Amino acid sequence: MKNKFVILSLLLTGAAISASAQTKETFYSESWKDNIFISVGAGAQGCVNPNNFDYGFGHAITPLIHISAGKLITPTWGVRAQVAGIWSTLYSDYNRPKGDYGEHKNKKYFTLRADAMYNLSNAIAGYNPDRLFNVSIFAGPGLTFSKSYGDMKKLNTLINGSVGVAGQFNVNKYIDINIEARGEVSPSMFGKYSNSYSDGAISLTAGVTYTFGGKKFVSCSAKVDQSAINDELNKYREELAQAQTDLADAKNAIANAKPVVKEVTKELDVAGPRAIFFQIGQSTIDDYGMVNIRLAAKILKANPDKKYKIAGYADKTTGNAKWNQKLSEMRAQAVYDALIQEGVNKNQLEFLGLGGTDNMFGKDMLNRVVILK
Repeated sequence: MKNKFVILSLLLTGAAISASAQTKETFYSESWKDNIFISVGAGAQGCVNPNNFDYGFGHAITPLIHISAGKLITPTWGVRAQVAGIWSTLYSDYNRPKGDYGEHKNKKYFTLRADAMYNLSNAIAGYNPDRLFNVSIFAGPGLTFSKSYGDMKKLNTLINGSVGVAGQFNVNKYIDINIEARGEVSPSMFGKYSNSYSDGAISLTAGVTYTFGGKKFVSCSAKVDQSAINDELNKYREELAQAQTDLADAKNAIANAKPVVKEVTKELDVAGPRAIFFQIGQSTIDDYGMVNIRLAAKILKANPDKKYKIAGYADKTTGNAKWNQKLSEMRAQAVYDALIQEGVNKNQLEFLGLGGTDNMFGKDMLNRVVILK
């Protein structure tokens, strides 16, 4: 009966894993050093002020360059810092006869910006490293340092805010070609000497982005090979069939026994859950693992004179040796604690971490496991 219950639990576990694989996978940067980038761009900026429209908006269009550094936290979210500027042109005829632009100001400036970036393509369609073109939006605060000339010489420090949209052409995992449009607003650089309380700017730039080491994202889902689960199920089926055969032979022997009965005792290896799998970089037992923990606890409590070894492992291809050793110990400790919590005598248990290993079951992802022996 216990064997049948074990096989049923494994079948249900496999079905749950297959169902969860149909949902959209999420990804993240495995190391803080991954997905760090720099970018440069150049284009034009047009300053927006009521007096600019009076004089002619074309006179306020000036060159713009920017340099950025940032990090992609996930394929959807990222952050960056940017320095931008050269000069821009604004006009003010405050308290002057109409058409007299004696208050003409030519502003040299640079702006520090902090942008939060949101990749719409990856958010809507899912992460695809081979997608040719992505669309993102960004927004954030900034601080502009500017110097005005003309009738009023003044150094200004202005807090601003901006939003924008960007298109990225994916050349390869290292390089993107970018096109950005940004709208920005700040208090007027002329202060009280202006017909407007604020100045605005619209910019359009093109540039290139380089990601150090290339874009690297790791799936949050630990993929368990379905064929490996099927192999494990077949092994339990064979053990169950052998146990049933032995039981039938024993019944036949009893039925055909002569009056002189000789007692024969045969110890059968009762099949039970032996493996608890973990997600990449994790030592937390999920709901599927707890099914095997509870089944194993019943068998251990039914055999109080037997001792068991809990061996933790990690995937050698992911992470360094020091981290893998610690992670394997944490996984073994988690299974040990869970069995104690289920009422198993701690004197029956011994746990140890064996660090990173490779191809223990033919698949790297299956090495993220704790084996109960």
